[in-house]
Amino acid sequence: MSLTIAKKIIDFVFKNTPSEEKIDIGFFGGEPLLEFELMKEITELIENHPSFKNALVELTVVTNGTIFSDEIADFLNEHNIGFCLSCDGPPFIQDTFRIFSNGKGSSIDVTNTIKRAKEVLSSVLVNAVYHPETFQYLPQVVEYLASLGLKRIYLNPDFSAPWSKKEAELLPEIYGQISRQYIDYYLRQKPHFISLIDSKIAAILREGYKPLERCRMGTGEFAFTPSGNIYPCERLIGADTGNGHCIGNITDGIKRERMFCKTEPGKEINAECLSCSLKDYCMNWCGCSNYFSSGYYNRVSPFLCASERTAIITAFNTFQALEEKLGSVFFYNLIEAHTANCVTGE
Repeated sequence: MSLTIAKKIIDFVFKNTPSEEKIDIGFFGGEPLLEFELMKEITELIENHPSFKNALVELTVVTNGTIFSDEIADFLNEHNIGFCLSCDGPPFIQDTFRIFSNGKGSSIDVTNTIKRAKEVLSSVLVNAVYHPETFQYLPQVVEYLASLGLKRIYLNPDFSAPWSKKEAELLPEIYGQISRQYIDYYLRQKPHFISLIDSKIAAILREGYKPLERCRMGTGEFAFTPSGNIYPCERLIGADTGNGHCIGNITDGIKRERMFCKTEPGKEINAECLSCSLKDYCMNWCGCSNYFSSGYYNRVSPFLCASERTAIITAFNTFQALEEKLGSVFFYNLIEAHTANCVTGE
């Protein structure tokens, strides 16, 4: 990305964000740390912008964990840039999908990065993606990541994978095992943030997802490519041909006629979603997840429905079990954990 394009993007971000609304700016790829020097220059542009407010702007980088150094760590700490690393779990899982071009697995490099990052960074998040071939190992994934000292664990399915009814039927047992791990961590006074549980508990406590947490692709959420093309979500960029999901270019602006991807509350194609008692706690509004799993921005696939329903019920049962065991101690610890750990609306 040229600095000229980067500056236009930054101007767009500050111009189009309400004055007191939080701004999340993330460095994505590919692998963003391949362009570490450029990342430093763009960060300088952001922090020197006339509208920059330190308290309202959060910077993050999402990396595959194969590149790390003391220089990178110093820069991230100096500029308070959140560090999220992708690791799908133990070597036998990580090396199934995340391999180098020569066929070598990445697990050794990523594990070394995790260990080093834990030593030198104030906070390290990890994102584990699971597939039909690996989701039955999710409890082992959680245990492995926890064994590396990671306390903030995000679990996300690959919705573009061919999920079937068979996997959906196994969800209660798999999620139930993770619930038992979560409870055990709390009882041993070593609580972990596990998105599968915590995000739903938070939604339940708040009586549903709030407007700023829901999908705002193309209205309050944008992704920008090196060419300057604008997309409603980074997951929808693909090869950046300027077609498909592209809604404009930073030089010419957003083309409103391309805003076909916009999702609106209550506009789900699935009639059953409108009458579902769990709809306020469900991510039926996530446009990119819907698209990759069903082919429509506003149609929920059978697997996403099953996963969300199971996660909501599992989270409720988990909360109830811990409240019975720990009472108000658990509740206040949970609130404190969410205040510290819940970032970017997840």
